[in-house]
Amino acid sequence: MTEPVHDPAKHVDLYIPPGHEKGEELSTVQRVSYSFVRGLLAGVFKLYFRVEVIGREHVPEAGGFVVSPSHRSNLDTPIICVITKRRLRYMGKESLWKSRFGGWFLTSLGGFPVQRGSADREALRAAMQVAERGEPLVMFPEGTRQSGPKIEAEHMHDGPAYVACRANVPILPIGMAGTEAAMPKGSKFVRPVKIVIVIREPLLPPPHDPAKRVPRRVVRELSETLRDDVQLAFDEARARAGFPDGY
Repeated sequence: MTEPVHDPAKHVDLYIPPGHEKGEELSTVQRVSYSFVRGLLAGVFKLYFRVEVIGREHVPEAGGFVVSPSHRSNLDTPIICVITKRRLRYMGKESLWKSRFGGWFLTSLGGFPVQRGSADREALRAAMQVAERGEPLVMFPEGTRQSGPKIEAEHMHDGPAYVACRANVPILPIGMAGTEAAMPKGSKFVRPVKIVIVIREPLLPPPHDPAKRVPRRVVRELSETLRDDVQLAFDEARARAGFPDGY
């Protein structure tokens, strides 16, 4: 049985199954669980939201990469699984692991917690290990949910670019439209709104010596390019979904 793991630095008790505190490799049970749940969700999303994915050919078929989507709704995390049948790993806010069932369920699907609003170095190290192992990793560049049609520079985090540079893996810029209209902040209901996901070509980090630190300038420049590409993907997704001025 999973017992709460107390983290003195974060002053919370998190329910994380032993051996999966730091984004470790998925077990056979986790792999089967993910495949089953992913197939179920993809079917439901396709029927209920008429999900359309543009640019699926840009998703790498092998190796690690960072999935960096726009973030407007709690739907974004589960719905991003439709872009590929490959098993995605997720960094999630630590509060999602405060319940026994939530902690078990999220971990069984390959998630691991991150302390939101701070430089959680342990979570970043785990993220780099996941990417270096050749697994796709979901990291929302805006951090928490935002609203409106713009990917604002002040909301961007350097985490995805940092992990991509350190692990030497590409970043996949993605725009998702319709999720905010389907389930905005504070909503208790999910509306059957058409959702469009646009995937742009992967961004490759500049080559560097792995024995040396990645210059902050390089990370910032990659983050800026990522923001521009996510904005382009978001604009196209909104236009295709019928929300050119919002969502």
